[in-house]
Amino acid sequence: MKDLHNIKQRFGIIGNYEGLNRAIDIAAQVAPTDLSVLISGESGTGKEIFPQVIHNYSARKHGQYIAVNCGAIPEGTIDSELFGHEKGSFTGATDSRKGYFEVADGGTIFLDEVAELPLSTQVRLLRVLEAGEFMKVGSSKVQKTNVRVIAASNVEVPGAIDEGRFREDLFYRLNTVPIRIPALRDRGEDIFLLFRKFSVDFAEKYRMPAIRLDGEAKNLLLNYSWPGNVRQLKNITEQISIIESEREINAATLSNYLPEYGGVKLPAIIRKDDNRTFASERELLYKILFDMKSDMNDLKKLVYDLLRRGETDIQFREGNPGSLKNLFRDTERDISGIDQETDPADFQLQPVRKNIQDTEEITEESLSLSDKEVEMINKALEKYKGKRKLAAQELGISERTLYRKIKEYGIES
Repeated sequence: MKDLHNIKQRFGIIGNYEGLNRAIDIAAQVAPTDLSVLISGESGTGKEIFPQVIHNYSARKHGQYIAVNCGAIPEGTIDSELFGHEKGSFTGATDSRKGYFEVADGGTIFLDEVAELPLSTQVRLLRVLEAGEFMKVGSSKVQKTNVRVIAASNVEVPGAIDEGRFREDLFYRLNTVPIRIPALRDRGEDIFLLFRKFSVDFAEKYRMPAIRLDGEAKNLLLNYSWPGNVRQLKNITEQISIIESEREINAATLSNYLPEYGGVKLPAIIRKDDNRTFASERELLYKILFDMKSDMNDLKKLVYDLLRRGETDIQFREGNPGSLKNLFRDTERDISGIDQETDPADFQLQPVRKNIQDTEEITEESLSLSDKEVEMINKALEKYKGKRKLAAQELGISERTLYRKIKEYGIES
């Protein structure tokens, strides 16, 4: 195990929180191996420091270290950036170019925001991790590379897998050794250590006395949620150092620099049925019609039950415009056409000895939106013989959305 204090001092890591020390310890222990590592944590927690720790304490420390922000590279050029391309392979490719996996042979590549990679690029990356092979864009020649891959993401990758945006096999290949970086709000008094370090640094940079906090301001700093984590704390410290003339900062002054501060943060109440609310007026109209149809079926059943309970059976007189049977028929045709002033005498019921036989079969048609979605997806897949791309175009949705829907409804394609 490497000296924890030396690692912190060398890489400028500040804090004594147990979760932070654990992350540093794992990074130091996995460094001598060639295992792939997946670093997770919120944006601004300092994930980019840990790949450097791993690289510098590994046997590859004399090789290339390349950090790639996957979310900052356009989808159309990401394959070329990572794997290179041949001359003329696409418009603008006036010369051959080496990709990062070729340049970093024998070294380490850090893929930041790896969950932003397109699915096609994920397939190429999986091949590199499993076989150490890749092909340049526009080439059919397989090339070998010996690169250690360290990835990081500020989104939960399992959630991206459920949404069809990330390959499950690639996740397990990258996640050989997971490292979780704690959020700033969980690190307790580390916040004060970081604030003091940043205030001293900016005092030296701008040649002015360092700012300090009073007791109430410290409590405010501790209770804030810090959505931007260490990065946000550093920015706020710099703003206060430059703008405020007073060097001792109170809670009122500090609160002006904390966006949407509302005291101690409490858990938000989230209604589980919020996601089931109707997204459009059309869906609301479908629900109203469905409820009205259900009410009409209940009313018909009630009337039939009342008639059957009588001492004599009752049959409707056919052809009478005011009869109850015609009234039901008209109501089903147009619910709004019920005449509230119909005279009960118009029903003209006649006693008979035969039981009522309703020869009209009532079929309940499902108006569930999810059932309709499943039906339309099955029809589109059947029409194009399981070809998802063509089915997605027919449905007017993206292939990624279709994939997610198929998985969500358990449709066999």
